[in-house]
Amino acid sequence: MNIIGINGSPRLHGNTATLLEHGLEGARSHGAHTECINLYQLDYKGCRSCFSCKRDGPGYGRCAIHDELEPILNRITNADALILGTPIYYGSATGEMRSFLERLLFPRKSWDTWSSLVERKIPVGVIFNMGATEEQMKLMSYEPHLRLIEQFIRDIFGTCESLYVTNTVHVDDYSKYRMKYFDSVGKHQRKKEVFPIDCQNAFSMGAKFALDTK
Repeated sequence: MNIIGINGSPRLHGNTATLLEHGLEGARSHGAHTECINLYQLDYKGCRSCFSCKRDGPGYGRCAIHDELEPILNRITNADALILGTPIYYGSATGEMRSFLERLLFPRKSWDTWSSLVERKIPVGVIFNMGATEEQMKLMSYEPHLRLIEQFIRDIFGTCESLYVTNTVHVDDYSKYRMKYFDSVGKHQRKKEVFPIDCQNAFSMGAKFALDTK
């Protein structure tokens, strides 16, 4: 059983990476082999609209771009589950995560039948981490954008579960930055009291995926 985590954050040890690691730890607790891919360490770009993946022949349904993302996409073909993690930048996933999703999802969509080309459906989870509070998330209409990402994933892989983690800290010491808009005291208090629960929820997601794929 192989479960792959995809970190769409530039921070290798930040909130998103921490949540993702708890998700993978949950999977390992039930015997899964896991690996974590940090997108910001790879040299790649998004879809080039070459339509090679839609051309008749041996390359049908496969991205034709040869770069550092290619072997990752190949490994995902044999994965039993995926857990994606991304911070929210301007109301949506990071640019690297969106480019990754373009390359992952678009080749696997049939333009003959408008259905998925993936025969073996696998569970996919997305951890959305954001500095915004739940109220700010609703005020700025984040949710429709994030639900659309979920729907695109569900359309290809059959399922998509999400974990929304809100009001996380941006930096350790807010006094060094011009960020007075944010309640730094409240954020650090939430990190102590609520973030551990978020991490446990991520753990539970990974554990569930491992059990579901046994």
